[in-house]
This record gives sequence, structure tokens and C-alpha cells, in this order.
Amino acid sequence: MTSVSDFGLETKFQTFDTGTGLAGETGIAGYASLFGEADQGGDVVCRGAYARSLAALSAQGRKVKMLWQHDPAQPIGVWDEIREDAHGLHVRGRILADVRRGAEALTLLKAGAIDGLSIGYRTVRAAKTSLGRALEEIELWEVSLVTFPMLPSARASLGAGEADDALARALTEAIAEARADLT
Repeated sequence: MTSVSDFGLETKFQTFDTGTGLAGETGIAGYASLFGEADQGGDVVCRGAYARSLAALSAQGRKVKMLWQHDPAQPIGVWDEIREDAHGLHVRGRILADVRRGAEALTLLKAGAIDGLSIGYRTVRAAKTSLGRALEEIELWEVSLVTFPMLPSARASLGAGEADDALARALTEAIAEARADLT
């Protein structure tokens, strides 16, 4: 499901699959967006769509916000790393358990009651397709924990640590390259 506000902010949802990555008490990791896969609204994010936005945020010393259900009044943590790889937009961060909603989010994640990530963004450049749009450039504003994801086929990686994260990244890139070779 895509949602558009009066300010042109769009949102996309994504699933954590079987392994919502909780490292220690608060760490979380996953894919907030997957390249080349149509979401439930028919939109497909193209590889490289986030590059300019992430570079601009970095140059300004700013970060993408971690929100609860896209509510700007409810930040629940911080994203320590957001990057594009061959698979999609990978995020890794910390939910702040000292924040009331953060503590609730952790409890819900651990219980499996919520399992989604969602992006809040503005489309900068897109092309019409027979199914919807090919999103070529996106200005990323926030990544939220949500109840209902837009892109159910996306997967989460375990956020147990740097070594596990590097292994997951290498495996994801190898699988993406193998898929590309088959097509």
C-alpha cells in the first residue's frame, strides 16, 4: 500500500521475514526496500535510486529517521547504517528501549506481532510502466517499523554483529549476481 500526504511524502512497506534481526537488546537490521521487485502498488525501485539522497544526507551530517508507523512525533531509535547493495536498501540501527514506543516496539518485535519496515520518501524521478512506476531516484526521509508492509517478499538479516552482517551482505550480493547471470 502506498500512501501520499499533503506534502508529497510517500510510504512503502516491507516485511522482515523469519529472522527479524535483534542484536542484544535493541539492534535491528533488514532491508527497507528491494530492487527490481514490484510492490503491492506496482512500483519497482531501481538500483541506485537512493544514492543521491544518502550522499546528500551524509554531506549535511544528517540521518534518516527511525519512526513508529510513520508518525513523525514518534521516533523510536536511530539508524546507524543505511546503504544500497546489490539486493536493496539495507538498514541497521538501534531501537531505544528508554523511549516508551521504542520499548513497545521491541516487545512487539520479539513476540512477532510486528514484522515490517516501511520507507517514507519523495519521488524525484520515475518512469511509467505497465504495472505502475519504475522509481529511478528517491529522496529518503525515514524508515519506520510498521504492522503492514508494502513489499512482503523482502527479507531481514540478523543484526547480531559486524561479522554476521558482513557475511549476510556477501551472501546477498552473491545471490543477486547469480540471479543476474541466469537472466
